[in-house]
Parts: sequence; structure tokens; C-alpha cells
Amino acid sequence: MKNFDTRTYSISDFIEWNNSNLLELSPDFQRRSVWTEKAKSYLIDTIIRSKPIPKILITQKLQGAKNVRVVVDGQQRLRTMLSFYNGDFKISRVHNKEYGGKTYDELPTELQNEFLKYELGVDLLFDLAYEDILDIFARINSYTVKLQPQEILNARYVGYFKQAIFQYGLRYVNYFIDSDILTKAKVTRMAEAELSSDLFVALLDTVKTNKGIETYYKKYEEDEGEIPKACIKFDKTMSIIGATYPAYELANTNWKRPQLFYTLFVSIAHLLYKVKGLEDIKNEVVINDKNIGKLRSILDEISSKYDYFTEEKDVEIPSDYKDFINYSRRGTTDTIARISRANFLSKKIVDGIKD
Repeated sequence: MKNFDTRTYSISDFIEWNNSNLLELSPDFQRRSVWTEKAKSYLIDTIIRSKPIPKILITQKLQGAKNVRVVVDGQQRLRTMLSFYNGDFKISRVHNKEYGGKTYDELPTELQNEFLKYELGVDLLFDLAYEDILDIFARINSYTVKLQPQEILNARYVGYFKQAIFQYGLRYVNYFIDSDILTKAKVTRMAEAELSSDLFVALLDTVKTNKGIETYYKKYEEDEGEIPKACIKFDKTMSIIGATYPAYELANTNWKRPQLFYTLFVSIAHLLYKVKGLEDIKNEVVINDKNIGKLRSILDEISSKYDYFTEEKDVEIPSDYKDFINYSRRGTTDTIARISRANFLSKKIVDGIKD
């Protein structure tokens, strides 16, 4: 027999219950409130942008003649909403530039009203014994797939670096999928954010292994530093790649291989902006609409030669291609491999466009 019902309540309903002592947020089995202000701000930003959040799970118990709602799952979310309404913290500028630095009372009246009317999906449990509620809470927290490293970072950080890499991962996710750089299955585990974080590190710092990404989440949690400039560079680099290869055409080349797409991205960025860790390009070449066709020809030839040198037996690989081929086959994300491949490609592009 079904012993729960799905309902919808507004934030104002929970505020009213809380003010009337008809809401219990800390039953024995609940986790205690441990959210940082940044995490709280991220939730509030989600709400004022009218995006959905997970369901709340509650039960009811009689106190005298009144029903008290007891929160089984979702107390930290509810605490955050109530705390924001009470003016205890401000929205962070990391999450919302327009309303960053504002408390609830400082928001426009219409936005305050939208916040109060925001609807929360709620599963209401009926007439369950305490041990049954404990069982449900345990089950809720048992249906968790082991998190990938990127998913752990997503859960742990909410600052400037996370916002940038998720924004740009989503901005170009269709290109990444349509070009076969990523699969939809991998994207469901945040592969687009993992890829964009790797590319952002090259723009913000240097070409290096993808190990230690968390350092940048920490570094840019509170301070945006050079991230706005890196965002501009990211867009420009992707616009050059997109103009050279529409997604479905990139899918027919070796540049769709994740390690070689990384090489393509940082090489183009190096020619545009100079990326640390790579050799200086003395005779600078300007990449623009006039030489996109030439750039495409250079990249097509390298991709074709990659196939030839890796598929044909007993073929002697020319000296200038040896390291590129070897580092594309093994140690694909090692710092030395990445630098070697990017230096090779940058030089090939410069020499090809100058000819």
C-alpha cells in the first residue's frame, strides 16, 4: 500500500510553518547544517533563476491539535531558504552579477515575490513509525552511484573556477558531442566540465598534466583573478576551431581524439595569445578568416599522416613526426607529452601558413 503522496508547496508555506513552530528541521537522523555561504548562495541563485531543485521529503506528526511537518530529507536546503529570507547572508557575485551582494530585503519586490512563490516538490509520508522513517532515510542515501572525480569537485566547490568551467562546458557541449570528442554517456557524468577545466588551466596557467585540477578550484573559489580574460580566450579559440571544422567534419578527423583535441585547442590558443609552457613563436602568424582554409589543409594533412604512420606496417616515421606519434599513443595526458604535441602542431601551423 502506498504510504506517501507527492505534493507541491511554496517557500512561503515553509516560512509560515517555521514561524508558527510547525516545522521540525533537525530530527535525530538528519545531517547537521554544514553548508558554506557560497553553497547557500548557489542554491538561492538556482531558485531566483527559476531552475528546479531536488524534492523535499517530509512526514507529519500531531502536537496537540496541530500538524508538525518533520523534514526527513532536505533540511539544509530549507535552512538555506529560511536563512536567506531572514537576511542572514547575501547572494554571491560569483553566482549572480546582477543581484550579487544583496540580501532578500534588497532584491526587487517582484523578485522577492517570485522567491516566495517558488514551488518545491515534496513527498509527504503518512503514518509511519520512527523506525520506518529511519529506514527510508537510509534507503535514500544508499541509492548513490560512486561519484566520478569531476562530480566530487562539483559537489565540493561553488566558486569562480567552477562557474566558468561549467558555463563553458555547457556552452560547447553540443560541439563536443557532435564532433565525437565526448559521448552523451560521458557527459551525464560531467565530462564536458572535466574537459573545459583542463582547457581553462592551460589558459590560466600553463600546459600541464590534468592531475591537480582541484588546485584551481581552490585558488579561484573566492577570487576570480584572470578568469574573465580566460573566458574571452576560450571563446575565441573555439570560434577558430569551429570555423575550421564544423562539428560533424571534426568527427571525421583524428582531432576528435580527446588528447589531440586538447593539442589542437592549446596550439590555436598559443598562436592567438601565447600559452605558457610552450615554445615562443618568433615569426608570429595571425589566424583570421583569410587563412582558415589554409589552417584546415594543414590540420587535414597532419590527421591523414597520423593515420598512415599508425596504421601501416613497416613504415619509417619521419623524425619530425616521431615524438608527436609516440606521445599521441602513450602518456597522452602527461605534461611532457602535452607540451611536445602542442609545440609540434604550433610549428606546423606557423610553417604551413607562412608558405
